[in-house]
Amino acid sequence: MIITSAKPLEEILTLLKDEDDIFIIGCNVCAAKLKTGGEPEVLEMIRQLEKNRKHVVGWALPTAACSVRSFDSLVQKNEKINEARCILVMGCGSGVSTVASVTEVPVFGSNDTLSLGGSSEGKLLSDQCIMCGKCTIGEFGGICPKSRCPKGLLNGPCGGAIDGMCEVNRENDCVWTLIYNRLNKIKRLDLLYTVHAPQEHRID
Repeated sequence: MIITSAKPLEEILTLLKDEDDIFIIGCNVCAAKLKTGGEPEVLEMIRQLEKNRKHVVGWALPTAACSVRSFDSLVQKNEKINEARCILVMGCGSGVSTVASVTEVPVFGSNDTLSLGGSSEGKLLSDQCIMCGKCTIGEFGGICPKSRCPKGLLNGPCGGAIDGMCEVNRENDCVWTLIYNRLNKIKRLDLLYTVHAPQEHRID
């Protein structure tokens, strides 16, 4: 699940200050679950934009904004998109990029994309993965230190944790405490003896 948060309305209005005849595209997967782009949020966005004297020509709610097949598939959802002079996507950055790839009009996003996460036992889990392209999560008991340690440490804790809480943010569990407890539980503490090279951030 892609974790998003809604931009403030003022920021969206600034993005759209020179735009009108807006078509809104929501997302019925991640954004709907997070209440940043499902049908209720799309309808509320229309209300807010019209209240601020913006003309909304229509809206559509594809299954996922990040998997739009073609412009024609959007037309099938609502042919009013043909009248749009710009599109506002209420999904993640990937959704904005995907929609932009199939249309010739300006495309804007109403959300900030925060992280790759998930949900379990009714709780939202953020910062589960940074999609680094070199996944070693299995060596850490299924908990990724690259995404969850603010310092990105791959070979154990920094030493600043107190009572299992992170030195950088005392409201968060130290991910290395979580990793240790998990590996201990599954009887794989031996994995802690593997030395990992620092994460390579260079782009070739």
